[in-house]
Amino acid sequence: MALRLIEGGRVDAASTAADHYLPGRLSNCIPDKSDVRREAERRLQVVGYPKWHDRQAATGISMPREIKYLAMQIGYVAEALSALSTIPLDFRSDIYWPASEAAAWGPAIRRGP
Repeated sequence: MALRLIEGGRVDAASTAADHYLPGRLSNCIPDKSDVRREAERRLQVVGYPKWHDRQAATGISMPREIKYLAMQIGYVAEALSALSTIPLDFRSDIYWPASEAAAWGPAIRRGP
């Protein structure tokens, strides 16, 4: 049986342990700005923001107000956390990030009747 390396499956030797920080793992990894940015992007993916943004760009139909405001709030939190001199180890916790009904609805949000 022949095995192939899947692209992105090998960890580059130049990667640091901070690049592979996992929540709940006990280690001396200190999160950095890129970790916060990845968490913000993950949260935007969960609510379907990229889909709504692309739809708005392609059709001119506005994205739901809840999604737009939630994206602005997530961006603000990401900037605020990134500006801290020491980013908290639990920066992925929901206590730092905005909560919205839109987060629960995700891509299922529709306008109109």
